Amino acid sequence: MQILIPIFVFLAIVCFALSVQAKFQPVKVDVRGRLGQVVSSDSFSDIRQAELSQPISERILRPTLGRLSTLVGSFLPAGMLKALEPKVIRAGNPGGLTASEFLGLKVFLVLGLPAIYYYTSSQIQDGKFFSILAVAAVVGWKLPEVYLTQKLTQKAQLLEKSFPDTLDLLTVSVEAGLGFEGAVAKVVEKDTGPIGLEFKRVLQETKMGKSRKEALRDFADRTGVDDIVSFVNAIVQAEQLGLGIGNTLRNQSEQMRRKRRQRIEEQAMKAPVKMLIPLVVFIFPTIFIVLLGPAAIQIMGTILN
Repeated sequence: MQILIPIFVFLAIVCFALSVQAKFQPVKVDVRGRLGQVVSSDSFSDIRQAELSQPISERILRPTLGRLSTLVGSFLPAGMLKALEPKVIRAGNPGGLTASEFLGLKVFLVLGLPAIYYYTSSQIQDGKFFSILAVAAVVGWKLPEVYLTQKLTQKAQLLEKSFPDTLDLLTVSVEAGLGFEGAVAKVVEKDTGPIGLEFKRVLQETKMGKSRKEALRDFADRTGVDDIVSFVNAIVQAEQLGLGIGNTLRNQSEQMRRKRRQRIEEQAMKAPVKMLIPLVVFIFPTIFIVLLGPAAIQIMGTILN
């Protein structure tokens, strides 16, 4: 009997402690159970299958590039990523890469190309080995920049070529009675190219509360094309001065068509100069051989005889 008393006291203390803990402990929420009530197990498997069906670049390469960029970001100049970001945006985020992931790609190539040469070269003791490693590192650093510059140039040329037609549609829509946002919506509906996507973003930003001026300024900054910058400045100035948007768009449309015609004429004037190099290097020597070859053979035969 004396042994049971301490046991009962101990059990009473334990029960009291558990009751106090249950009183002050926050209620646990069965998140998994509630989520199972909303989303079925088949949906979980569908999500997993969707993740596994993504290409290896999305599942492995992009996270790796992001980690590399974060890892070496503290060792690189602070303004490098900031200077790279507008270029990547203007190029249209080639490959779906952000500026941070693009920087990680550069670091990956800087480390990867020398490593590939190191493991594939059989002349490690050669004096040129370290020079080639340095050249491979430089090529790995500059190669993404060359690709980015090429994409930037291609997008700028495409925007310059298609913008006058889009501006004509915008002008006609405004003169038909639509407001500026309605005309932009009409452009988005008809144009599925890069200009249409940029105007779609402008329309979305204005719907989210950004002013028309700020949305258009961001549009000009993203593209970096002189024609678009001139168009945005004219629209913003007309809005500030209270001028008619229709007349401003009409003037801009005529100006853009004139600029496009001048660019085409400029390219046509450059064509004869560009044709001169293959003419001198390839065609003229062949003509000289055909015309002067028999005469040269006869002259050499007369001299030798």
